Amino acid sequence: MGAVYTLRLLTKDHTMTNCWILTEGLKGTENQCLALAGAAGLAPEIKVVKLKNPWKAVTPWITHFSPKALAPGSSALNAPWPDILIASGRKAIAPALWIKRQSGGRTKLVIVQSPVIKNTHFDLVVVPQHDRYRGKKTLEITGALSLITAEKLAAARAEWEPILSALPSPRIAVLIGGNSRTHKITPQVTHHLVMQLKSLLQDGHSLMLTASRRTPEAIQKQLRQALSGNLHFYDGTGPNPYQGYLAWADTILVTEDSVSMASEAISTGKPVYIIKMAGGSPRFKRFHDNLVQQGYARWFKGVIDSWYYPPPEDLKAAAGKVIDFLKN
Repeated sequence: MGAVYTLRLLTKDHTMTNCWILTEGLKGTENQCLALAGAAGLAPEIKVVKLKNPWKAVTPWITHFSPKALAPGSSALNAPWPDILIASGRKAIAPALWIKRQSGGRTKLVIVQSPVIKNTHFDLVVVPQHDRYRGKKTLEITGALSLITAEKLAAARAEWEPILSALPSPRIAVLIGGNSRTHKITPQVTHHLVMQLKSLLQDGHSLMLTASRRTPEAIQKQLRQALSGNLHFYDGTGPNPYQGYLAWADTILVTEDSVSMASEAISTGKPVYIIKMAGGSPRFKRFHDNLVQQGYARWFKGVIDSWYYPPPEDLKAAAGKVIDFLKN
């Protein structure tokens, strides 16, 4: 079982620093910003922007912005302006630059994920390697910043011990995604995966399998009907054991459609295998190639092995940059 990486940031409590998080409201991007703010000791105020056309269509390429661009459901953007603004998502870029201008340049602007454009007013861009975004104020990271920490995994391990400890070791967490613009989880892909998982069950492994919101109901049904034995299956009802699975797993399997799930998996330091799906894209290929080349993950071919690696210190590095802003 791999050692779980503990994030040790010797930070002061910066909760009195005025910090905003600005996103389009997508949970994945918001969580990355929350992870960064939390690691830097900040207590952020969450702001959501929804844009009217034509702003919705032209940001970030045209950075002109006015509060008139905000559609219903947006947060108010008013002074006092934040000391630090952490923004993510294409539609957040023009509003973020406008906030910095309104502050007279005082607000430090941190962008998480690729902003697509280059701009001298970005103070820091935290971007995955596979996005191929380069710049003087760029920090390249492995994948997505994650809210998963050793402390949260320890708490999840204790919470789920009554249920998951009953499964015999070695335990395998199987993280199933779903259909996206680039990938499809087809009945054929699922059938092949089921055959591999059945073999692992027969070899004495136990499975902790979770579907996502994007997993088609037909695929969930196919998995439920085909697998039995030493198995815990989460179908979206009741308390979510996701972090419990990560905490109790000896090995983690994750479908190739999600950068976030793979990033959370490798943050544990445990062996991670990537499950092939139908489809793909050059961007995802670069991401998975990087994981394999750096020793964080391997492609799943039905066989489980053990290896160890120090998890990437992406969150620590990014939070360190933000803390440097607070010192100045």
